[in-house]
Amino acid sequence: MTEFNQQEDVQEAVRDAVDSGSDIYQRVKDITLKALTARQLDMDNITKVVDAVSKGIGDAMGSQGEHSREAFTQAVSALDDALAKAAEASKLAIQEAASKVSDYSHYDFNKAADDIQQLETLFLDTVKKIAKDSNQIVADIVNDFTTHARQSGTAVGEQASIAMDALKDLPKFSTGTLISSAKAATSALAEIGGGILAGIAESLRSSQAKK
Repeated sequence: MTEFNQQEDVQEAVRDAVDSGSDIYQRVKDITLKALTARQLDMDNITKVVDAVSKGIGDAMGSQGEHSREAFTQAVSALDDALAKAAEASKLAIQEAASKVSDYSHYDFNKAADDIQQLETLFLDTVKKIAKDSNQIVADIVNDFTTHARQSGTAVGEQASIAMDALKDLPKFSTGTLISSAKAATSALAEIGGGILAGIAESLRSSQAKK
């Protein structure tokens, strides 16, 4: 798979995957995971990737015709599942960093945990934007999906809940325990998360290749 240097690359790759009508779920999931692991796993990067993937899906929807609903569902489910893996990786990063408590503050871990909790809202709010720039048929499909997802839950929401449950028993860290800056701490956690997600993505690719 080609490297993604810009959001436009991600958007174009997703659009082509959905346009192809073939193996949409797996292709969009692979693209999303590749994009997420291209940089640190922080909210800025995640937001940019989600935005690019959603725009790519939106770009392709007009050409899907009677298969629009199935194509959309496959594509956004792929994004949802990729974000669930990101939530899992972020949780594992916090747990790993917790073993080096002297390098972090209570704020650092709270901020990282808050980011995990925001992932489902980011996913649904960004996907919802597809409806604004689409025809009525696509808008109806998007609105039906987001309404159902808010009621029944999402993969990323479920994983975020699991993560928060796992993290609630972490030690209470001293507010006076700091490294050189909050930015450095956030960057360190994002680096750990990115590495873990890359490992998860590689494991998924290996499992898929064996099928």
